[in-house]
Amino acid sequence: MNKNDLVAQVAEAAGLSKNDATKAVDAVFEGIAGAMKNGDEVRLVGFGTFAIAERAASEGRNPRTGEKISIPASKQPKFKPGKNLKDALN
Repeated sequence: MNKNDLVAQVAEAAGLSKNDATKAVDAVFEGIAGAMKNGDEVRLVGFGTFAIAERAASEGRNPRTGEKISIPASKQPKFKPGKNLKDALN
């Protein structure tokens, strides 16, 4: 499923036009991204939790040359599925 499929499904389920459904889906994505950008977790009860994981700086190697390279610290988005989502899949 891609974004267009999701928009079509939301439009059908909520009785919205595709244009309104697109705005709704975009607003949800922007809300989640904005909250995470501010360092907040987004908990959707029954669905899951979007959080930020901090990756420490580390040292790696270039696979072609074997040269050491430093990998800077970074923040990674993480998703932990909720119980209802897990149960729906099993």
